[in-house]
Amino acid sequence: MAEQKKDEMVNEVISSSEKFLVKNQKTIITVLVAIIAVVAIVLAVKHFYLEPRETKAQEALFQPVLAFEQDSLDLALNGNAEFEGLLAVIDNYGSTKAGNLACAYAGLAYYEKGEYENAQEYLSKFAAKEALLSPAITATIGNALVNMDKAAEAVKYFEKAAKVADNDVFSPLYLMKAANVYEKLGDKAAALKVYEQIKAQYPTSQQAGQMDAYIERVK
Repeated sequence: MAEQKKDEMVNEVISSSEKFLVKNQKTIITVLVAIIAVVAIVLAVKHFYLEPRETKAQEALFQPVLAFEQDSLDLALNGNAEFEGLLAVIDNYGSTKAGNLACAYAGLAYYEKGEYENAQEYLSKFAAKEALLSPAITATIGNALVNMDKAAEAVKYFEKAAKVADNDVFSPLYLMKAANVYEKLGDKAAALKVYEQIKAQYPTSQQAGQMDAYIERVK
């Protein structure tokens, strides 16, 4: 008897499922087709558009980067009759990895030219997760802000750069920049906190051995 009730329950569940499928078959098929179509479109865009576009962007970036490395900053930024500059690469290929990297080069070029607002603008557009490049760019934004007399804003970038780098070589350097700015702002308590952080978190760094003198100075 119990076995019969169990079979009836199973049959009822199956029957309900079949009814649901029959009733909603058109909707289910439509959704499945839409999902397959989206996947196909994504793969097609990646293969036929994004990858060739990335290749073109990398090719376009080569000459302006070469000019940058040769300290021809205006040429790097604007290009000439033979090749596009960094700004054109950003405009034309901004969504690519090469276009992203062009933002970093453009920002650095403007920084070297002393055009700090432009430097901040383009460096801020650059996105990277690399443990060395990302904090270096962040710290350069801080340097640009210092040069624009925005020290209070700059110090946040130095501290962020130190946190992202998180190593005994670069983090203490960025933290020293932050502490120096705090001292210039007259905030000795904040400077003290940073000096103590260097001593505690990066004891093997070159700067750690000098921290007692810095700490004593701001106490």
